[in-house]
Amino acid sequence: MAERAGRGGGRSGGGGVVVSGSSLDKSITLPPDEIFRNLENAKRFAIDIGGSLAKLAYYSTVQHKVARVRSFDQSGKDTENESPYEITVQEEITARLHFIKFENTYIETCLDFIKDHLVNTETKVIKATGGGAYKFKDLIEKKLGLKVDKEDVMTCLIKGCNFVLKNIPHEAFAYLKDADPEFRFQMNHPNIFPYLLVNIGSGVSIVKVETEDQFEWIGGSSIGGGTFWGLGALLTKTKKFDELLQLASKGQHTNVDMLVKDVYGGAYQTLGLSGNLIASSFGKSATADKDFSKEDMAKSLLHMISNDIGQLACLYAKLHNLNKIYFGGFFIRGHPVTMRTITYSINFFSKGEVQALFLRHEGYLGAIGAFLKGAEEDNPNQYSWGENYASSSGLMSTSPDICPMQCERSGTFDMLEMDRLERTLVNLPLLKDPSVYVPDTVDLTDDAMARKYWLGCFEDALDGVAKRAVASQPDSVDAAERAEKFRQKYWDKLQTLRQQPFAYGTLTVRSLLDTREHCLNEFNFPDPYSKVKQKENGIALKYYQSVIESLDALGWEERQFALVKGLLAGNVFDWGAKAVSEVLETEPQFGFEEAKEKLQERPWLEDSYNEWLERLKGSPHKCALIFADNSGIDIILGIFPFVRELLSRGTEVILACNSGPALNDVTYSESLFVTERIAATDAIIRAALKEEKLLLVQTGSSSPCLDLSRLDKGLANLVRERKTDLVIIEGMGRAIHTNYYAELKCESLKLAVIKNSWLADRLGGKLFSVIFKYEVPLK
Repeated sequence: MAERAGRGGGRSGGGGVVVSGSSLDKSITLPPDEIFRNLENAKRFAIDIGGSLAKLAYYSTVQHKVARVRSFDQSGKDTENESPYEITVQEEITARLHFIKFENTYIETCLDFIKDHLVNTETKVIKATGGGAYKFKDLIEKKLGLKVDKEDVMTCLIKGCNFVLKNIPHEAFAYLKDADPEFRFQMNHPNIFPYLLVNIGSGVSIVKVETEDQFEWIGGSSIGGGTFWGLGALLTKTKKFDELLQLASKGQHTNVDMLVKDVYGGAYQTLGLSGNLIASSFGKSATADKDFSKEDMAKSLLHMISNDIGQLACLYAKLHNLNKIYFGGFFIRGHPVTMRTITYSINFFSKGEVQALFLRHEGYLGAIGAFLKGAEEDNPNQYSWGENYASSSGLMSTSPDICPMQCERSGTFDMLEMDRLERTLVNLPLLKDPSVYVPDTVDLTDDAMARKYWLGCFEDALDGVAKRAVASQPDSVDAAERAEKFRQKYWDKLQTLRQQPFAYGTLTVRSLLDTREHCLNEFNFPDPYSKVKQKENGIALKYYQSVIESLDALGWEERQFALVKGLLAGNVFDWGAKAVSEVLETEPQFGFEEAKEKLQERPWLEDSYNEWLERLKGSPHKCALIFADNSGIDIILGIFPFVRELLSRGTEVILACNSGPALNDVTYSESLFVTERIAATDAIIRAALKEEKLLLVQTGSSSPCLDLSRLDKGLANLVRERKTDLVIIEGMGRAIHTNYYAELKCESLKLAVIKNSWLADRLGGKLFSVIFKYEVPLK
């Protein structure tokens, strides 16, 4: 977001810019795999050129490997383990958006590079916005051979703002100067409208945004960033904007400004004004017979401009009954000193009722909007998009303590990549209040002790993950080389997050897991656990019938407890948990019964089983939505017997599994084959499938965790149609790392076995402690 922001987690040298000591070598090399990635498959272009920065956007198709499951050919049937399917690795083409930010100094070199690597583009036009679009129009057309089609700046900004707010969950943040870290990210509301956008460029534009296409300019001011720059240059003889801000950050405005206490000798209690408030900007300069420092004058000027803008924005927000203001423009650009003064001004004039918010990708809004204007025939807004953490730069702090090289890195190229998701994602309709739902249980950005532990945990596991990735592709000659690239990429990301935990929004266990999956996919390891899952599914299916027979032989109450214990025992089989993976690798005979013996005895760490049992004595639920976790024993011997019991009670069941692979979690496509095999021997399951009382759906997710605000639209529609009144969330990732505190409109059951000793200790338990949380919403 900041002009000087570096590429979080990227390789050395700032993405192709050669840095030597404290000087910047302007002769740059731009390897296509580092900066302008996948140009050979680029389809559309847009560019936003400001006074000092250019932002390029393009759409490309990306070819990568995916693991698919399919029925065995008769000749290839696995008779030894009787696997329910075979695995094939196929090439798949998906869509990706690329956004690159660089200094205008490099624009000609970059255009030459793009021209040399442009192979398959079908476009004849490049959409352009920003003041520099006019200045560089002829150069762009000459270099790329594309016609420049200029778009309205404000329309592009708003389209870009809407896009990032809808598709990047932790896009917006509040700035708190005394917090550590200083960024406080906001979860996106399902409905982002209405809001106020205050764009601070040379002047100030204030726009009320009501819908995707409806907005109006409601006010503005000629006193903006240009005023700060111009007056600052006159006062300090400093011609560069960023140097002016540096001066301001070191200044003391009270040496120049007249405060309330300077006028009244203290606070003005009649009006409730603090003695430290500014009564008159530059007020002391009229009477003091001395010279003022450049730093102090710059700080005073910054406060004067920011307070004026803040009060104006606040008045418009109150006039239009809005409580959210997003600030953008070159005056902001992630500079803490400007965000701090704007935030203070809004808080003061609104008495805390209006919130000043900033955007991680504020610098890209114009380019994103221009791209969307050019791609309207493809209707990109009909899809959901997700930030690709593997290839995107992170938000960097501009604190000199965190980034001492910041001043020398102004030539760094900054990148954002977003992948088009296969499914349109929406809220789970059963969330009690989607506007306050937070998926993650622990915010590692805030919790330094937890952050230190989990970053160390992921570092320690990295060699094992790389080894597993190589083992999943025994016939690949370059698997070891790709695995090492994955290992280095993810290691770099973890080191970035140690220094800047806010780089990709709120840091959580979920985001660490998702970043790892993105890095694995980046180097063509789509499903490192595919063969493990295939084998474990085949083995578990052999025992399904005997488990059912044992359960059917029990009395009703005894059977209910056995079903729950089976669910919990199945959840032990999690290759993502070190304590379990070590057992599974060293004790091949470890199975369902052994897992039951590992479980904590009742009373459990969280234990509302008695309340659940009483509920089962009442009328059956209409429909249960179950989010499944692991393959093998978990889904086959844990989940399916439980599903069978619910069906026998007259409850319909929606079984939701991941759309894509993550660790050894069961995927939707795998669940289809597993269910088919179970139905062949189980009349209850077979009948439920035929009568559509058992429905298998995909979640739209490829994560070991669960975000109930980003689920497949088809799943959400089905939940409404079937009048779902029970949600069951299983597993440590889905029910503890996420959704532990999630509130639903209906009954819910969250259950998991804690397979991490540090987390168990944090929660007051021990390894293999049990969480069984039955919740009924308050009426």
